[in-house]
Amino acid sequence: MELEPDSTPLDAARERTAMRVLVIDDSNTIRRSAEIFLKQGGCEVVLAEDGFDALAKVSDHRPDLIFCDILMPRLDGYQTCAIIKRNPQFASVPVIMLSSKDGLFDKARGRMVGSEDYLTKPFTKDQLLQAVQQHGRVEA
Repeated sequence: MELEPDSTPLDAARERTAMRVLVIDDSNTIRRSAEIFLKQGGCEVVLAEDGFDALAKVSDHRPDLIFCDILMPRLDGYQTCAIIKRNPQFASVPVIMLSSKDGLFDKARGRMVGSEDYLTKPFTKDQLLQAVQQHGRVEA
């Protein structure tokens, strides 16, 4: 049996090479900036505006990497990260906390709930893509 020119193995391979990144932030500006930067870096981007929205999207989209704002209404970033990390299916997904504060306490608390890194807002395209390169892993 021959493969047709636009058959699915190539699409499946292409899908595996694009890293899927979830950005959780209650600021529309931060979400959109991150989306633009990440898409320019070749990532597939999923956006969530708070922790509850994010938990549904983690399950539906199975991201390779998560950026999570700390200060959000309803469910903050620490709680969101802790819930994600407690689920064995998603415990290995790297979570990078986002915050406008660059405090030692915030970084330590982020590590305590399982985050891999911490990025201070506002971030540059280079900082965001460097974090993706450092922490992201695409499973073949």
